[in-house]
Amino acid sequence: MLSLKYIVGCNCFNNIQLQVGLLPLKCMPSCWCSIYCTMTCKNNARYLWKRIPQAIKSANLELTAVWAVGQRIWQRDFPGIYSAIAAHQWSENILPVMEALRETTRRRAYGLVAQAYTSIMAEDFAAFVGYSVEEAVKGVVSQGWQADPATRMVMPQKPDPPPVSLVPNEQQLARLTDYVAFLEN
Repeated sequence: MLSLKYIVGCNCFNNIQLQVGLLPLKCMPSCWCSIYCTMTCKNNARYLWKRIPQAIKSANLELTAVWAVGQRIWQRDFPGIYSAIAAHQWSENILPVMEALRETTRRRAYGLVAQAYTSIMAEDFAAFVGYSVEEAVKGVVSQGWQADPATRMVMPQKPDPPPVSLVPNEQQLARLTDYVAFLEN
């Protein structure tokens, strides 16, 4: 997963850049934009892209490739995210971020399928998680889901509902009292 020091370092550089008005180092726009994409801060990535001068955008092919990934994230195009990540040879600074983005997207796709589908075609699911059909079926079986080879369907297991936190009666009464007092004033 992404190192917290890596994120904090990029954040510090970004703050210095904004305060002093420095032009970013060659890899920093790519780094920062890819981190925003990984953290699903789509608006931040988009505004960073707008803030980067055109000369830097056109001179840095990796930045353009990061932005292509960001655009797929913005469009919620899961297969496009995987293909955009695979289409570029990433530098050693960006490669861990892109790998983390791929895995985060994959986990998110598994969660979305588990919540939204009772069954899905294996080919569609494989495209959604960025695997081949065989890898996707192995992945669902390892997660406890069912896969029917005859119909080529995947049946996700519904996730357990989050535990409901019980609020003590005194706290509920205090909240209700505060709410009624607020409405009366």
